[in-house]
Amino acid sequence: MSLHDQSSFARWHATGRHASYVRARKSSGGLLDLLEVARPPGDMSRPALPDLVLMEDLRGCRRVRADLGGGLFDASTRPGALAIAAPNFATSVHNDAPHRLRSLAFPLAKWRHVLDEGAEGRFSFETSFAYGKVFDSPTIRSALRNLWALCEDEGAPSRLLAQAAGCEILAELCRLGGAPLAPARGGLAPWAERRALELMRARLSEDISLDELAAEARLSPYHFARMFKQSVGVPPRVHLTRLRVEKACELLERTDLPVSQIALEVGYSANQVLARVFLKHMRMSPSDYRRSVRDPLRHGRLR
Repeated sequence: MSLHDQSSFARWHATGRHASYVRARKSSGGLLDLLEVARPPGDMSRPALPDLVLMEDLRGCRRVRADLGGGLFDASTRPGALAIAAPNFATSVHNDAPHRLRSLAFPLAKWRHVLDEGAEGRFSFETSFAYGKVFDSPTIRSALRNLWALCEDEGAPSRLLAQAAGCEILAELCRLGGAPLAPARGGLAPWAERRALELMRARLSEDISLDELAAEARLSPYHFARMFKQSVGVPPRVHLTRLRVEKACELLERTDLPVSQIALEVGYSANQVLARVFLKHMRMSPSDYRRSVRDPLRHGRLR
């Protein structure tokens, strides 16, 4: 569904009572709709709409009382917190403070066949996702950042990138919701996975070795690398790079630190090294990314 469809999530935000809160809108390859909104305190409820909606809280909120399709919850949120709202459900949301969100809407008509194919017809929108649960996922945040940066382009490349990123996000949402798209094939014990991920985040600025990570999990480096990939989906080095890029994005968005200092903060010896990694993963330089997120109205309009 596009912004011209009256029943879509993006169209409702463009024309409904929340329209004045919208700060940027994008449509990635015609398959996904992205919005950034700055909302005041108060009632931010909306009617039922036929899109699956993923939300990232960019600043955090001291208290949110809501029902996004999984029952009432009352919580505070941190910057980067994620939540998912059920399709065809009238959400109720009450915030105690101003906050800023990025939302990614999946039009069901364009994604149902992808999910059915991936789950061999066993997929259910009612049971596959943890609606209304506030959660954390570096994998999803990284994919969201890529979509936000890349979805200006049109044509086949944009559609392919959007579909790939959308599939990655949906697969991770299914995994977190307890309904993986593919049968589990083993991996790290939960405590070992948690410890490895905590160590990566805690020592992001250091050149942590595979041997050190494996020692924390009490495994050989070979077995640790194989089992880490089974659990997380990518090798340890790839996941570490994702964490570093994510942290660099956060520092570029929220601080005025020079790029050279940010490079050191995320474990790279020079800003040229960060620039090469950033160009590969974000398709733009760190400076261009900083400009794009700090001036979303200029860089984020729909074509």
